Amino acid sequence: MRRAVCPGSFDPIHNGHVEIIARAASLFDEVIVAVSTNYSKKYRFSEDERVAMVEETVGGLRGVSAIPMDQGLLADFCKEHGAEAIVKGLRSTVDYAYEIPMATMNRHLTGVETVFLQADSRYTHLSSSLLKEVQSLGGDVAEYFPRAVMKRLLR
Repeated sequence: MRRAVCPGSFDPIHNGHVEIIARAASLFDEVIVAVSTNYSKKYRFSEDERVAMVEETVGGLRGVSAIPMDQGLLADFCKEHGAEAIVKGLRSTVDYAYEIPMATMNRHLTGVETVFLQADSRYTHLSSSLLKEVQSLGGDVAEYFPRAVMKRLLR
């Protein structure tokens, strides 16, 4: 069985994330969506809420599950869960330049490979931070979020 991890904070998950996770599910037998928390960051949603939104959004995809990553190295998380690959979505060359050193280090630490998937052009401008800011200022971002997430954002 080929298992991959799609890591991220997913605060909250948006359609760009969903597109990458769905494509990963078509390439691997199992995909673990690892919901991470950086305790130096402020999140709009709790870890439990973020995991729940991911589960509600992608839980219907074959072989996809969502779990909290807790603190620690992504490479160790992958080893612990028997994952042979990390799947990352790239929006631009800026993302690529940021991700390459981490991919190299993860491979060096545990042998886990990183697979880069280019984001669909409909989503290359998206980030959770940007979408949250636009929504908080009254902008309509409904087309970029799954319905379960939009309901929570409007509360």
